[in-house]
Amino acid sequence: LRVINLVGAVVFTVYGLLIASIPVVLTNGAIVLIDVYHLARMARQRAQGDYFEVVAVPTDSPVLARFLAYHLAEAQRFQPGFLGLQDDHHAWMILRNAVPVGVVLARLDGEVATIDLDYVAPAHRDQRAGTRFYTTPGVFGAHGVTRLRSVATVEAQRRYLETMGFVATDHAALERAAA
Repeated sequence: LRVINLVGAVVFTVYGLLIASIPVVLTNGAIVLIDVYHLARMARQRAQGDYFEVVAVPTDSPVLARFLAYHLAEAQRFQPGFLGLQDDHHAWMILRNAVPVGVVLARLDGEVATIDLDYVAPAHRDQRAGTRFYTTPGVFGAHGVTRLRSVATVEAQRRYLETMGFVATDHAALERAAA
């Protein structure tokens, strides 16, 4: 939205210059400066790596339980096979500036981790949170996992997993190497 707002403000600033309207130029010029400032700040945060972080959480965490309860219907829209938190799940939360925005639940079986849920709240669903999760070293390595597996029965989830580096192995299953 900031980029769209920036483009509009630049257009109106140019328009203000063309019609020699100082109020239009000043107002939209200020909006341009504000948008550039915020976009630069966001880019710095991403470059510093503190925009998203991955944190392992115990499966009995009240924050995890509340996040899952709040987002369950939306999560099941993309992953209809998800039946809720299970006893054998390992859990990671994806945080943006220390606020939970996503969760990954996986079952570990030797060198293979089966991702049962990979969900990010809609406001943060631009694939950067998933990229951060799947490229963070050691998330699965500490458990001896070398391969990740997931099942996608919804096309949007399949496209997302392929963007994250998963490759189809059959009709619904996808796999990739762990980071």
